[in-house]
Parts: sequence; C-alpha cells; structure tokens
Amino acid sequence: MRALATTVLALALVAGPALAAPPPPTKKIELTNMMGRWYEVARLPNKIQTGCQGGTSDWQRTGEGFAVVQACHKGSLSAPVTEWKAKAKVLDSRTNAKLQMTFFNGLVRQEYWVLDHRADQGWLILGTPGGRSVWLMSQRPTLPAAVKSQAVARLKQLGYDVGRLEFPQPARN
Repeated sequence: MRALATTVLALALVAGPALAAPPPPTKKIELTNMMGRWYEVARLPNKIQTGCQGGTSDWQRTGEGFAVVQACHKGSLSAPVTEWKAKAKVLDSRTNAKLQMTFFNGLVRQEYWVLDHRADQGWLILGTPGGRSVWLMSQRPTLPAAVKSQAVARLKQLGYDVGRLEFPQPARN
C-alpha cells in the first residue's frame, strides 16, 4: 500500500504540462510567516488533488524545519478529511524561499519554491521549480476580490496559464 501511495504522490507532483520554468525566488521570506494555517485559494490541476475542496496546509516549526499537514475534502466540504503529512526544510537560507518537502518518511521528495508573497495581504505563491505545479495560498479562508485579482495577476506575470487554475471551495474556519 505504501508503494502505491508513493507512486501516486510522485506522479501527481509531476503531472500536467510544464511551463517555462518560473524564475527562482529572490524575495526573502521570514520563516515565522510560514507558520500556522494556510488556505488553498487556487491551484493548477494535479492528480492527487482531483476533487479536493477546502484545502489547508498547517505549518509547525520544528528544530530542523517544519512539520506540515496538508488536508482537503475529496468531492465536497462534507466529505471526510484526507491528509498528507510531510516534513519541510529550507534549502536556501539566503531567501528561505526554497524548500524541500518529504512525504512517506522520506520516500518521496519534492522541491517547492515560494515564488512570491505579500505578508501585508496574507498570501503566497508556492510552486515547483519546473513550473508544473503552483498554488495560491492565503492566511484566511478567502481573499478579498481585489487582493485575489492582484495575486492571480502575479501568477500570470510568473508565466502561469491562469485560465487553467482551479478555484476550489474554501475551507470552513
């Protein structure tokens, strides 16, 4: 079962057409800004999150990085919660914006970049270096329409096809 889950997660992380790689992050993010609950606002489609609604990502600081619990409800907000647990560590201490996440006790590893963030507006863009996956995350279940528009415009500036974005139902508080 573990091998099947590992294979499914690995395929999901690389599924979908690649873009031109997004530019590497240059903007420093304070690690304290990563802690707490993040709500999924938008994402590019990927197999593991098909049908996911109310996505959240809980980040807790540990001695060597973060413990992360990602969750969603498959199909509808009334469905049971599906969780993925991971560990994250910073790969680039200059910006703190390059992270490596490991799933299934280190069997699956994936690098993620914080491509942009606006602490004053409570959002960040998290993507994979190859441009196949991207998420717009918020510190609140929903973003005000004007702020969401600005964040989506930033995704477009980074080279993502915003017409392909999925906007799942927001999680309940």
